[in-house]
Amino acid sequence: MPVLHVNSLFMLTDEPKRNVRGDYDRRWISDDYFDLIVWYDRKNMVHGFQLCYGKPQWERALTWMSDRGFSHTEIESGEERATVNRTPILVPDGSSPANKVRREFQRRAVELPNDLRDLVLAKIAEFETRRKA
Repeated sequence: MPVLHVNSLFMLTDEPKRNVRGDYDRRWISDDYFDLIVWYDRKNMVHGFQLCYGKPQWERALTWMSDRGFSHTEIESGEERATVNRTPILVPDGSSPANKVRREFQRRAVELPNDLRDLVLAKIAEFETRRKA
């Protein structure tokens, strides 16, 4: 019987941590819908993360930093008005389909370490609760 493999485009997989000179060490984990950037402090604890979602149609980012809390932004590529490749920027965006993002993250993050997956899911839920308050 042949072995079936899950298409890695639809599954977030753990990437090795990279040292970044002058900044927090980080991991960049990606698939066709999400980019998850995780920053680590000197004690190898998660300092924060940015969960970018909705690519490529309407990409937004939920960012959580342990010392600053949450922000939610739209990723403005500027490409539709550009004559050359532009650097994306983050602009304020109040809309967030937190339920959809949480469900999709749960589905795609099965290969991530449990502690990282659980932290991101908890922070998505916390962000959603704060928005409703």
